[in-house]
Amino acid sequence: MAKRLFQFIILAMILGIVTGAAVHASASPETARDIAGWFKIVTDIFLRLIKMIIAPLVLTTLIVGIAHMGDAKTLGRVGFRTIAWFIGASLVSLSLGLLMVNVLHPGAGFSLDQASTADAAPTAEAFTLAGFITHLVPRSIIEAMATNEILQIVVFSVFAGTALAALGEKTRRVTELLEQGAFVMLRITEYVMLLAPFAVFAAVAGVISIRGLGVIITYGAFVGGFYLSLVILWIVLSAAGAAVIGGGRMKSLLGVIREPVTIAFSTASSEAAYPKLLEKLERFGVSNRVASFVLPLGYSFNLDGSMMYCAFATLFIAQANGIEITAGQQIAMLLLLMITSKGMAGVPRASLVVIAATLSFLKLPEEGLLLILAVDHFLDMGRSATNVVGNSVATAAVAKWEGQLRDPAVDRPVIEEALEPRPKPAE
Repeated sequence: MAKRLFQFIILAMILGIVTGAAVHASASPETARDIAGWFKIVTDIFLRLIKMIIAPLVLTTLIVGIAHMGDAKTLGRVGFRTIAWFIGASLVSLSLGLLMVNVLHPGAGFSLDQASTADAAPTAEAFTLAGFITHLVPRSIIEAMATNEILQIVVFSVFAGTALAALGEKTRRVTELLEQGAFVMLRITEYVMLLAPFAVFAAVAGVISIRGLGVIITYGAFVGGFYLSLVILWIVLSAAGAAVIGGGRMKSLLGVIREPVTIAFSTASSEAAYPKLLEKLERFGVSNRVASFVLPLGYSFNLDGSMMYCAFATLFIAQANGIEITAGQQIAMLLLLMITSKGMAGVPRASLVVIAATLSFLKLPEEGLLLILAVDHFLDMGRSATNVVGNSVATAAVAKWEGQLRDPAVDRPVIEEALEPRPKPAE
């Protein structure tokens, strides 16, 4: 079933490209926008279904995972290793983005009249470290779940899971109930993912109906340079993963996650791939307690593709405006992005907001954001897929360090058993 779904998604993507190109070539701009609006309905429904299951899925799986870890020492060790990997991956992603944009100079000679002003550019949001830290703590778990605030759900889940682990046998039934709730959410995920090919078709057809394929040619140096950088980042992440879990297992991991990667790429949403990614990682052999702990944190702290894009796009805008950014300013920008990029998952066009804030920090014209709006969706597809790969490697690496990465050929993952139909009892 998983293989067929992947094939359907690829077919839907191809049909979306063909349909979108046909609409763009034959319809007027106004008609194309109207048609794209109808396509957007399908995409929005799918993304809303994903958002519907994200909060309860993260809450139940994370609490159960922490409760099963046992003592606080184990939790602290896993947390330290997870954050250490995230910091290292963030530095590599940002540094590689800065290196590639300095080597390729995609903004050099770029004509400013090529910029599309069809979309309104987001404005920079005021960022303070105090505000960010305060926002981590939910005022209400109900409010956090209603607004899909993943970081706040993680904070509550850590407290709840630690409490259940400390109480042990006294709250065993509560833990079992939450575990059953997680299995229910995973089954719902299976149903929602059946709609993925329709969402992929609509997402790709909609954006190409309006923009057309020609916009990629106009921004060829920028788009090509960024995707080349992503390829190099994939190689670096794969090499790091292979060093920890082994080359053979790393190759197997890339094969296992191809479906969530394709979903993230075609819908330009890392969040859309989260439920399926959690399932695939457990099928790969990552224990539930590690996967349900590392993955939600990764979606807030380990967005490798998005961080690279923020660095790459900011310097592209500077180059296009003929403004030189010194090495010292680039280092300061890297440190700023290390903080401001955290928690951007699930926020629409969050990368653009982070870039707007960075432009303000560097005293660059914020109107330069209009330069990248025309191709932002095409680039969002690549960075979303990269976010999925980065978090998959991080989760597998932490599981290996913890001795929680099993061979699925020997030990069947719990999730696989839970999703199988139960035999009817004998009458």
